[in-house]
Amino acid sequence: MNPSRRRWLQSAALSCLGGATPLLAVARPKARVIVIGAGFGGATFAKTLRALSPHTDILLIDARTHWCTGPFTNLAVTGLRSIDSIRRSTIDIGRAHGVRTLVDEVTAIDPITKRVRVASGQQLHADRIVLSPGIAMRWGVIEGLTPALSGAMPHAWTGGAQVQALRDRIDALADGSTVLISSPPNPYRCPPGPYERASLIAEHLLATDRKRCKILIADAKDDFTKRPLFLAEWDERYGGMIEWIPRAKGGEVVRVDPSSGEVWLRDQPNSIGTHLASIVPPQQAAAISGSADLVDESGWCPVHPQTFESTRHAGIHVLGDAAIAAPMPKSAFAANSQAKLAASAIAAALAGRQPPDARMINTCYSMVAHDAAISVSGFYSAASGRIAIVSEGVSPLNPPDGLRQREAAQAYDWYESISMDSFGSATR
Repeated sequence: MNPSRRRWLQSAALSCLGGATPLLAVARPKARVIVIGAGFGGATFAKTLRALSPHTDILLIDARTHWCTGPFTNLAVTGLRSIDSIRRSTIDIGRAHGVRTLVDEVTAIDPITKRVRVASGQQLHADRIVLSPGIAMRWGVIEGLTPALSGAMPHAWTGGAQVQALRDRIDALADGSTVLISSPPNPYRCPPGPYERASLIAEHLLATDRKRCKILIADAKDDFTKRPLFLAEWDERYGGMIEWIPRAKGGEVVRVDPSSGEVWLRDQPNSIGTHLASIVPPQQAAAISGSADLVDESGWCPVHPQTFESTRHAGIHVLGDAAIAAPMPKSAFAANSQAKLAASAIAAALAGRQPPDARMINTCYSMVAHDAAISVSGFYSAASGRIAIVSEGVSPLNPPDGLRQREAAQAYDWYESISMDSFGSATR
């Protein structure tokens, strides 16, 4: 081949490549995504992004070596399940999903440079950061309730040592004891949780021949999810053992004395003496969300519903309880669904494609007894910059024979299924 012919062919080849240099010289660096929080949102996101974008470098960070799931906590504290059966391992989750893990506390996030600092001193950088950090308690709203004193009135709402503490306290109750459960103002993690807790404690007390006990639900609201269903089930199953006190009747807890067990309700001159108070404080997004400038005046993180990218900082996504995603509840199933949407959107962005349409689902089962449950479900989409309800359903108030039992079986199956889906393993 003569030299001029060779030069012409080389020129044509470069023209077809857009004047590019050989591919090895221009290969894109591997995209880096840091996921903060290994719960239902973070774990599901890591798994889904690994499947959709297998060459992306994914690091899953959580300060907890082991922790308990919010779902089925009420079954664990009333002895219907072992605490070990709701415990999860951050390392095992990363191994199951084929992603790197780091057990360390995130102490700072720079949302502009997308740098993350952890307690051990490491400085990490990512192309995108995904937070599913959960909740923080708003201390100082209820007088007398502090982080140090909360253990005397255990809420067991974040899966730590209080789960065992509350179980021990319930087991130690004498017949004739007064139990008070507080329900915080909206929004908060697991809206039906306090009412399910009251149901299962009542069943446990009756089953252990403590029939003279009284359970009070002191509510900062005048309504709650599945209220007609809960009230009907309480009346049928537990008689007058459970009493719901709405805000309009002074139900909001304003002051407590953890040393004596006394609880004061709004506009009530006298305290209520309790043998066990489970005080669930008002809530907000986890502290790291605020320090990273991801929260608004509500204390929660505003996001674009199509991608769950923060409206405050590009390239940062917030999932699950910390995100403003109403009308979706702050539930495990909602976090799981949001995580799949966000992972699909990020995978599309990394590949230069448009994000998929936003389609999300949620189902919340509430156990009213060990073998009976009620539920609410919803299907959601994004419309005009907001999350919209496409359809929703709720258990019937007057069920056909066996329906509550079938829903309980579905609830147990759901927990196994979502555990496998989110964490890569079912319960032990």
